[in-house]
Amino acid sequence: GNSAVDTQKTEVMGPDGRYTPAAETETQTVWVDANTTRTTVRTYQWDGNGQRKLASVSEQELKSEANGDTQTVRTTSTADVDGNFQVVSREVADTKKTSPGTQETKSTFYVADGNGGFTRSAQTEESQTTGADHTVAVKKTTMVPDGNGGWQVGEQKETTVKQDGKNQTTEERTSTPDSEGKLAESSRTVVTQGESPNGERVQTVQRYSTDVVGAAGDGKLHMAQQVTTVQKKTENGEVTEQEVVEPNVGNPSDGPQATRKTKYTVLYGPSGAQQTTTTQERDANGNFGVASVETRKSGETKKEEGQKADENQKTDGAQKTEQAAPAPAPAQVTEAPAGNRSRE
Repeated sequence: GNSAVDTQKTEVMGPDGRYTPAAETETQTVWVDANTTRTTVRTYQWDGNGQRKLASVSEQELKSEANGDTQTVRTTSTADVDGNFQVVSREVADTKKTSPGTQETKSTFYVADGNGGFTRSAQTEESQTTGADHTVAVKKTTMVPDGNGGWQVGEQKETTVKQDGKNQTTEERTSTPDSEGKLAESSRTVVTQGESPNGERVQTVQRYSTDVVGAAGDGKLHMAQQVTTVQKKTENGEVTEQEVVEPNVGNPSDGPQATRKTKYTVLYGPSGAQQTTTTQERDANGNFGVASVETRKSGETKKEEGQKADENQKTDGAQKTEQAAPAPAPAQVTEAPAGNRSRE
């Protein structure tokens, strides 16, 4: 059948300023026939002698039926001490359409038992329903061994996605067994995203948990973090501003407060794009100060730490991209790394 191969390489800059290979991923997709697709992902790494070695192989085969049902089989293999590859995990997933707008997927996960066989490590059951208003509801239950040859619920997730024009709200509730073995909601994530009248894209991610530092251990949900991201286009590029709000651990009664602000600025020019990332953090006195400034342009990286940074300093051991990185995804909370260079 037809096939396609995609290769991505990552190089790391060493202390001498030169780039050396660090990892390579090769993805091969084969369309065996109209109903079968086989995908193989090979991951390579370089050892201390600069030799490329195959680290792992993942294989997936997807078969579809005329009625829309599918079966997916995935395996992962790694090398043993002698360099021989052995399958270490296996997953079998069967998806069936049970009614219009509803499908169910049952998956079984296996791990190698060390004796040439496999042991079931987990099972999942997932149902997905799409309503007439395009609302999507997903319920996924994960079963784990109970130690007595049976199975018990380890986790249950319920996700709802609602679309209203350009606005979308996603809510995910996670429940886990309490001390008595009963399912109780332990975390919740609400993501709202949309577009303002002036064309700005706004996303807010709110995370709640029963285990929050500084909050009372009362088994109730408390806000753990809120991340608001605003993306807007400018005449010469794009600007993304992100604010992280977290509980005030020192004075919980004061309520949540902003702890970090990050601004990503991308400017496009004839010689390419330049990205500047400025991160501010709140100090013990409640004031915001510049924690780091990073600039990328034409494959060069310069990073400054606070106001005392040396503008000519270059980061040792940093990874770097061959082209300027775009503004981060709205949901991203952590700052962009010093950079990585990937080749396809």
